[in-house]
Amino acid sequence: MHASVSAEPQAATSAHRFQWRVVDIVVGAVLGVAVGLIFWAWNTIGYAWFEAADALTPGLGGIAVGIWLIGGVIGGLVIRKPGAALLVEVVAAIVSMLIGNVWGVSTVLEGIAQGVGAELVFLLFFYRRFTLPVAVLAGIGAGLGAWIFELFYGTSPNILKTVEFNLIYLGTILISAVVLAGVVGWMLVRALAATGALSRFAVGREAREEV
Repeated sequence: MHASVSAEPQAATSAHRFQWRVVDIVVGAVLGVAVGLIFWAWNTIGYAWFEAADALTPGLGGIAVGIWLIGGVIGGLVIRKPGAALLVEVVAAIVSMLIGNVWGVSTVLEGIAQGVGAELVFLLFFYRRFTLPVAVLAGIGAGLGAWIFELFYGTSPNILKTVEFNLIYLGTILISAVVLAGVVGWMLVRALAATGALSRFAVGREAREEV
């Protein structure tokens, strides 16, 4: 009897924690647009780096992919609710596509794959842990999503290329995901929280407590 009574408030608290507020939706959209602008800038710089590295060794271009994975990491770390990583990554991909890039609608499809990859990592920790290691794992999840998507999508999917290419590409994507998506994403969120801009979120309260 006592166990059932005490379990009810706990379940209600957990359900409330996962409910989206208006501020969550607004900030998620704003973060998506901001990250989309980062993607747009990286579309030129990163793609040039991608092409140069790939020309040096086929598959090495994956080292530039990490920035395109950062949306899911940032969304998950800030909003901390189911769907946040996917939302920010997909909104960012849509913004990047609408502003203009060479990939068109495939940008959004890959954004979905990347967002799902990051989302699954936050789900694995039941949306309760948001440390640097979790951010790194979320970046890796997004990177795996991108790699799997490109393995099968397009007129010349990577599955038609050599095993050596795909292994090199996977390895370099994961390295880039750790550094450019995981570590850089975590640092950007911490820096933003330190300004007070995220005071309505747990990450903002944590930043105040650390001061």
